[in-house]
Amino acid sequence: MGALARALLLPLLAQWLLRAAPELAPAPFTLPLRVATATNRAAAPTSGPGSPAERRADGLALALEPALESAAGSANFLAMVDNLQGDSGRGYYLEMLIGTPPQKLQILVDTGSSNFAVAGAPHSYIETYFDTERSSTYRSKGFDVTVKYTQGSWTGFVGEDLVTIPKGFNSSFLVNIATIFESENFFLPGIKWNGILGLAYATLAKPSSSLETFFDSLVTQANIPNVFSMQMCGAGLPVAGSGTNGGSLVLGGIEPSLYKGDIWYTPIKEEWYYQIEILKLEIGGQSLNLDCREYNADKAIVDSGTTLLRLPQKVFNAVVEAVARASLLYIQPMMGAGLNYECYRFGISPSTNALVIGATVMEGFYVVFDRARKRVGFAASPCAEIAGAAVSEISGPFSTEDVASNCVPAQSLSEPILWIVSYALMSVCGAILLVLIVLLLLPFRCQCRPRDPEVVNDESSLVRHRWK
Repeated sequence: MGALARALLLPLLAQWLLRAAPELAPAPFTLPLRVATATNRAAAPTSGPGSPAERRADGLALALEPALESAAGSANFLAMVDNLQGDSGRGYYLEMLIGTPPQKLQILVDTGSSNFAVAGAPHSYIETYFDTERSSTYRSKGFDVTVKYTQGSWTGFVGEDLVTIPKGFNSSFLVNIATIFESENFFLPGIKWNGILGLAYATLAKPSSSLETFFDSLVTQANIPNVFSMQMCGAGLPVAGSGTNGGSLVLGGIEPSLYKGDIWYTPIKEEWYYQIEILKLEIGGQSLNLDCREYNADKAIVDSGTTLLRLPQKVFNAVVEAVARASLLYIQPMMGAGLNYECYRFGISPSTNALVIGATVMEGFYVVFDRARKRVGFAASPCAEIAGAAVSEISGPFSTEDVASNCVPAQSLSEPILWIVSYALMSVCGAILLVLIVLLLLPFRCQCRPRDPEVVNDESSLVRHRWK
């Protein structure tokens, strides 16, 4: 990358309201990412000698690429604008029609998992569920699946059915779908959704990566590019408010009305979660001066299903100390504390196993998940404003002379490999156990010779022979 690597600056100006005079303060929070040169959206991409596009396969290209428009298939990007509702505390959800005749459900959009599942039975916290017996096109696959998240889990039957997305597509698609019949801390009080759409890679799909994901099916059947993008319009609003903040999920490309300026991309380091590389972290313009591998331990991911910015414990402790030292306050407005009080909370939390750029951060940006070119892009979002003032910005490049060439720590074994090893060991143990059971059940045959009365074979015989 050289001494001057390109970097992405994510100052989170509104996600944590700064009570000091904002016009006099430096950008309070920055997350530089390793990227290449941004390309002007009005110009055609070039790849001349020595250009970033030639030096790096993950270099930036035109923000709004003509190929995405021409290959959109049956998708209508403009119709997808404002197709989301929700908030960062309880997630952003999309309306879907499932089955024949169609049953309308609200589906949580989650870029941190890969299974598509809906409530398949009544639950006290949800209003509706998908009744498979009412759908003439539902087909069971004959097995069930269990998926566990950082918080909550569910078990459901796996099948397939037709799904329609009213805002954006004019046809239905046959996809794999799990109907949840048992869950724990998954459906929570106050939620307005009754299913989950996992948009991560098939590597994370349960029970195995052979189960085709929703988005992979959509790319094939709708003939759209392997790209989607998100805008969540809840910046500066209560983290658990009415749950009706707007947003957009563009499946198949990029909608230019949803961002301003350039899109800055950073490479996807591994295709399971949307894992990226954090170079360093600054508070009030001052670097935390930690080894960059600390920021990426054991991974750094972009996850719309997580509420806050989650930091590894060592990084979180350094952030808290830096915030106190700089007299900066990063807070989010809360509701329900009473009419006479304004309640706020810290918008960052500690994590035991990852740095997670959650919905609180994503609300400040238009985020592009370009799976075709293995990169995640960030651009300024027009809806990330408070009283007409932008709450986030993107800029660069920044000097990274003090940053290691590779900030992603080496992984001994990734989660999918561990699952494969576990299943292999279980198979071996099962085979050994089966052999033991067969041996125990077989009749025991003993070949006995006729007894010679003169042969001494036990103590009683010895006694009898002595007294003859």
